[in-house]
Amino acid sequence: MTLLIAIFLGILQGLTEFLPISSSGHLVLVQQIIPGFYQQGVLFDVILHIGTLAAVLYFFRKKIFSLTPKYLSLLLVGTVPAVIMIFFFRQQLEGLYSNDRFLGIEFVITGLMNLAVDLPQANKELLKIKSSFLIGIAQALAIFPAISRSGATIFTGVRMGIDKKEVVEYSFILSIPVIFGAGLIEILTFRSSISSASTLSYLVGFLTSFIVGFFAIAVVVKFLQKRWFKYFGYYCIGLGVLTFFFN
Repeated sequence: MTLLIAIFLGILQGLTEFLPISSSGHLVLVQQIIPGFYQQGVLFDVILHIGTLAAVLYFFRKKIFSLTPKYLSLLLVGTVPAVIMIFFFRQQLEGLYSNDRFLGIEFVITGLMNLAVDLPQANKELLKIKSSFLIGIAQALAIFPAISRSGATIFTGVRMGIDKKEVVEYSFILSIPVIFGAGLIEILTFRSSISSASTLSYLVGFLTSFIVGFFAIAVVVKFLQKRWFKYFGYYCIGLGVLTFFFN
């Protein structure tokens, strides 16, 4: 793997992991569009995810260091649906990654959720056990390849009337246990495949996904405050239509 490919994949991961446009869906499309492109292995994919995980930890470091037991319990409740979904249904859903029509439909669904984020909130609610669990279900549904995790969780929280600042913090902090757990398992499984020849590419991919991911989180926060999520919506709907009809 060349350093240019490592940088490209780091940028792709950093942008699409946090922007509400689906990282897995874009990776599938890139594999189809670019001749000769292929995934660089499970371990490299995990390295990129760890880079974006580090971006979350650094961006929300003040919030994370001040977490209360109550907030930790809300994170636990929100994590349960994703654990169940991954454990029981991941293999059954893998076939959807090769179905362009399903991919197109899922991009459109993500786009519609992004459009709905900008709609006025009818009422204001606090983040509680019930809302945490529902946001967790939204995160679990992002196992579908073109359903954005950040888009689905932010949409769910905002439409329930939770303060947007609180929603975006909870959405990204909620991703930490899932990304960390998946990354740890893959690293333990594939640690023997790391060679000195690939270490530099891993490092470059990690740093790129971390830096780009950090700025992508800042973009999401700003777009949410300015009610600019509709632009993510237009993009995903347009991409979904193209994917569906021109597969």
